[in-house]
Amino acid sequence: VNAMEVKIDEACSQVIARRQPTASDLRLVMMVVKTITDLERIGDEAEKIARMAQMLSQKHGLAIPRYHEIKRASEIAVDMLRKSLDAFARLDVVMAAEVVRQDEQVDDEFRSIMRYLITFMMEDPRTISTSLEILFIAKAIERIGDHAKNIAEYVIYMVKGRDVRHVTLDEIEREIHQ
Repeated sequence: VNAMEVKIDEACSQVIARRQPTASDLRLVMMVVKTITDLERIGDEAEKIARMAQMLSQKHGLAIPRYHEIKRASEIAVDMLRKSLDAFARLDVVMAAEVVRQDEQVDDEFRSIMRYLITFMMEDPRTISTSLEILFIAKAIERIGDHAKNIAEYVIYMVKGRDVRHVTLDEIEREIHQ
């Protein structure tokens, strides 16, 4: 994945240098460059999750605190990733806005898991190691959701020509319906 990221970055640089793309074509090239970076980071997070999950399962099997909440957060994050890539392929701003909307759900799940684990560690300090491992997994899932949201925001930028990375969801909704 890392080598592919470098190769695509180089190809995009060549397009910019040789073709001198118009505004919309330049937005497309930039969207590809940024999306590739987010996909590479998603791969890093997935690798981290796999490594931590393997360690946890060797210690505890499936008796992991907040397993269902983590599973729910991961399902949302995977759905966000699927939708953001579909929105990318179709340049579908409505689907992209849906992904941005879903990010709050993943964030809520993460906050819920974090609150529980803090209480869990305070009540029984012997659980600190396991709780931190679970927290790292939950944070990696939340980051995957953030990267999927980034991809969705690039799609909106590509289609609408407006950077929506630091605007409210209401502003994004207004932008896509103009």
